[in-house]
Amino acid sequence: MTALPVIIGMGGINAAGRTSFHQGYRRIVLNNLDTQARQETFLGLATLMNLVSLVNGQLQDLQGNTVEQSDIEARFGEQIIAGTLIRKIEKEHFDVDATPWQQRMTLTASDESAIVFETRRKDLPSPVPTSWQVEELENKKVKVTIAAQFDIKHDSTRDNPIKSAGQLPTGFDPSIMYNSRYQPRGLQATIFAATDAIKSTGLDWQHIMNSVEPDKIGTYSASVIGQMDDKGLGGLVKARQQGDRVSTKQLALGLNTMSTDFINAYVTGNVGTTFSTSGACATFLYNLRAAVNDIQAGRTRVAIVASVECAITPEVVEGFGNMSALANIEGLRRLDNLSNDDEPDYRKSSRPFGENCGFTLGEGAQVAILMDDALALELGADILGCVPDVFVNADGVKKSITSPGPGNYITMAKSAALATSLLGKEALQQRSFILAHGSSTPQNRVTESLIYHKVAQTFAIDNWKVAAPKAYVGHTIAPASGDQLAMALGVFAHNIMPGITTIDKVAKDVHNQYLDIRTEHYQCEDMDIAFINSKGFGGNNATATVLSPMVTMKMLAKRHGSAVMDAYALSNQTVTAAQTNYQQQADLGQYELIYRFGDGMIDEDEIVISDTDMHIPGFDKAIAFSKTNPYQDMF
Repeated sequence: MTALPVIIGMGGINAAGRTSFHQGYRRIVLNNLDTQARQETFLGLATLMNLVSLVNGQLQDLQGNTVEQSDIEARFGEQIIAGTLIRKIEKEHFDVDATPWQQRMTLTASDESAIVFETRRKDLPSPVPTSWQVEELENKKVKVTIAAQFDIKHDSTRDNPIKSAGQLPTGFDPSIMYNSRYQPRGLQATIFAATDAIKSTGLDWQHIMNSVEPDKIGTYSASVIGQMDDKGLGGLVKARQQGDRVSTKQLALGLNTMSTDFINAYVTGNVGTTFSTSGACATFLYNLRAAVNDIQAGRTRVAIVASVECAITPEVVEGFGNMSALANIEGLRRLDNLSNDDEPDYRKSSRPFGENCGFTLGEGAQVAILMDDALALELGADILGCVPDVFVNADGVKKSITSPGPGNYITMAKSAALATSLLGKEALQQRSFILAHGSSTPQNRVTESLIYHKVAQTFAIDNWKVAAPKAYVGHTIAPASGDQLAMALGVFAHNIMPGITTIDKVAKDVHNQYLDIRTEHYQCEDMDIAFINSKGFGGNNATATVLSPMVTMKMLAKRHGSAVMDAYALSNQTVTAAQTNYQQQADLGQYELIYRFGDGMIDEDEIVISDTDMHIPGFDKAIAFSKTNPYQDMF
């Protein structure tokens, strides 16, 4: 009997806000929410953005004035809306109107005299150029005479053509929520996301750890670009060029596996599986696939699946921009028939399946927690859905490494076929939807829509609903499919299908004969199936089939019977109460991030090993050794 991987919690952060309890999703569909959900969303964002805080049981603004929850939208609504989703890049990252760079110059004497200057001896280049004549002066200074030309670089700025990104909400600062010790921004976001995910489950983490063998827990996570700000690889590669020293942390903390390591070492204390794989834009799905496969095989019973990317830096932006991959100001002006003096609407810079000119970079961290079905029922975990499988396929021979290819046809077709075998054709045709890769490039809108067109035609699907999160949060690269999963869970919970409001109409070259791509959010019936699709650079294609919580509960009842489900319903009441408590505390900004720096370190001298098992201090259960010969037929 194959274990079913069920989702019991999800947390994180992106341009829309916090992931747990669908806050980020609700920010996207804000105008379609009822009054209570709308108020909760504004409260949670206001505290997340440090506009209000809880002081002595009362909400206060930055000036110490008392604020009622019902007044938050009226007082801070415009500021919250302006400070979330895609917007002009804020100076916290860098100044897009005056981006620093080094301007090269060649100096030549304006007459027959030489170039002469004074400097400190220790500031001379090594070796001293042969054309320089150096004369010793007092106080360890020298006089330099240059008869030839002199090449220098000096500080300058340029007007960056890429001006928008899906930044984390304005004012959100995870570094002040715990002792962040000069860690890169992506790792700070990882600590926040992992805490949010764990607490969203309503289960005590130590209780989860003690419910299974220690080696049956796994963390599956990675970045693609790595930690590229000044505290990570970004600072490492440019330190000496700027005359600075490389720190002791920049290399290690910059690695793209660090999100996995941070979750293990500082949040969960995991000693089980640790796994990191990168697959461009499909990275979250790659790690989800590994977790799903391990749960199905019984190697893992609890899986933390994560991904993070915080790479809104001048270097990364320029790298993507010089590939003509990003939407720039010239392209946006051209699309909207604006003059060279007009400012584009940066909120609409990402336009999946519409007339577009490139994707918009985003930043974020997403963490999902999965369990096998038996353990989830035993612990009374809340069920957000399940992941029967994730399919990954490459593109074959290519000319351009970044161009699309046939691999995504395979992943989408396999996912649709799986859904049909599980729930039947009617569920696929009437109650499934797609969370599209939807990168907002002219090429993607054609190639991805053609895939959906052909799959829909094959499986007789009319008006296949399509949503595209990148229209709102940008392309977060590694965790992008995590953003898509978060939106899917939001649709399951709220029955509001996000349209693509950043476009006026679907582009003429989009293959939408069988697709339902709308420009407004709308109410939908209960959805059974979500397809999380990713078309990554290099041929990294992946599609996950995700089933709704309603469908998942029916599957669990069928497998486990009424007695188990009745017992589950009782234990779930305590879990639901804990979830409600965390949601209320999180909305008030009371996160209390988990950061176990040196807390609970294992004394290796107390590890007890026998020929049958191993006991690790701090864990109730032992690690059992297998005595089964998997190659018995060969002996």
